[in-house]
Amino acid sequence: MHYEGNIIRPPAEAFSIILQVTVGCSHNRCTFCGTYKDVEFRIKDQSIIQEDLEFAGQYCQRQNRVFLADGDVLILPHKRLTALFKKIRKMVPWVNRISLYGNAKSIRSKSVAQLKELKDLGLDRVYMGLETGHDRILTAIRKGADSKSMIKAGKRVRESGLFLCVTVLLGIGGVDLSIAHAEATGEVLTRMVPNQISVLTLMLLENTSLYSDYKKGIFHMPDSIGMLEELKSLVFNIHADRVQFQSNHASNYLPVKGRLSRDKERILDLIDQAISGKIGLKPEHMRAL
Repeated sequence: MHYEGNIIRPPAEAFSIILQVTVGCSHNRCTFCGTYKDVEFRIKDQSIIQEDLEFAGQYCQRQNRVFLADGDVLILPHKRLTALFKKIRKMVPWVNRISLYGNAKSIRSKSVAQLKELKDLGLDRVYMGLETGHDRILTAIRKGADSKSMIKAGKRVRESGLFLCVTVLLGIGGVDLSIAHAEATGEVLTRMVPNQISVLTLMLLENTSLYSDYKKGIFHMPDSIGMLEELKSLVFNIHADRVQFQSNHASNYLPVKGRLSRDKERILDLIDQAISGKIGLKPEHMRAL
């Protein structure tokens, strides 16, 4: 397979065929993300994608899922996407699930009918980075969308019948806006009603402007207990049923998994035990992106 640069995929796609369709991220302005800072976004040559699909057809017959990398394949023109999906169906016909990242802009660039067409061609789930539902923080981190456009994008994915996994980022509001971030994010998630919510914890990267703000004393990170208080407030403020909830990413201090609202009280109790010291937290040296 012809991979270029950092290949980022969700934890759930660990055993998927990773087909790199684009290089970099179409937005690439977020202050906290250093993954593609020195990479100019581009669509890979179709001949290279063809070669990779031929490789997958020969050597990846035990893998029945495909994840399309890099940062935002959904930004491709619809005709090009449908052609790609048809090619995947033809060259690796045993694949039963295709997934990709989609930001609010790229999702809203597609109609419900277009998303349904992609679903008919094999698209199963869209991973969307909300990070926060707090408009002031969204502006500060240069996410390129406000809470209303995030909700609109999420609802569009759900209306099309696709599985929507939304990621949120503990600590992104700093100490000052920690609880406000959690409350606003819980409200947005309640309105969006994703199929799955995945929680990550902010880890500052040296090649980002947010790291520079941290070093200058402009941005203040919550400590581990502050992150847990934020997580507790987030869970408390999500009012939705049949939503998978997890904070088992390597960046998190406390792995939590359950279904809301069924397991809400159990999750809140688990967080309280961790805050009080009855449950140990992941050591700093074991946390990673």
